[in-house]
Amino acid sequence: MSDAAQPTAAEVRAAAEAVKVALDRHLEAVERRTGDDDPAVYDAFNELAAAAEAYDERLYDRYDEVTPFEIPGSDDSLPPYAGPEEPNALSVLIRRDYAVVETQRLLAQAQRIADLDPDVDAPAIEVELDTDVDAEERGNAVAIVGGSVHAALGVLFGEYEPDEIASRHKEFGLEEGDSTLWVAAVDELPEPGEWLNAPFEEADAQRVVCRFDVSSVFDDEFDEADGPGHG
Repeated sequence: MSDAAQPTAAEVRAAAEAVKVALDRHLEAVERRTGDDDPAVYDAFNELAAAAEAYDERLYDRYDEVTPFEIPGSDDSLPPYAGPEEPNALSVLIRRDYAVVETQRLLAQAQRIADLDPDVDAPAIEVELDTDVDAEERGNAVAIVGGSVHAALGVLFGEYEPDEIASRHKEFGLEEGDSTLWVAAVDELPEPGEWLNAPFEEADAQRVVCRFDVSSVFDDEFDEADGPGHG
């Protein structure tokens, strides 16, 4: 953004004041609410979200700073919630995509893990592999990691928790793609082992209590708008 298009300091201050006003109105609406679906609370919420987003954009454009606020996405990102008001059980669905961009780094890291622990099992997590390496060979990680990306991924994801891999993905020769986390209400916990063969088959978007998305599309929107984007 050019200097000429930047908001003035006074405009940033005015946007901050608008957030304060919207915050007070939201609190007042909450204090006076007549029920769970009070339209006044809904309207005040949307006004607060819009004011916070406007302030966030002006703050960034003027000072190259952002706020710690998470701006809600569009109302149609999920269908209306149709689950129980007070769930007795939850199902957490996580998907993270990665591109293998440095194969040799991935293989080397997996081989290092196998060398440190000769008993490591390459297919430590159950995956379907389209490979000529049979199960007996995959069981001996030390012997096959050096030439098999499949075995290397099995070693890597068998050794580290997904969150640790997410934070260290570059170290393992991976590049992040999109990711999403859904917290969905379920009536009761399934029987042990019941859904393991098809863990995402029964995902019901109408039972999602909350979700958190990370995508480069938000960065693209940020570039197009020349303001901060939010996941």
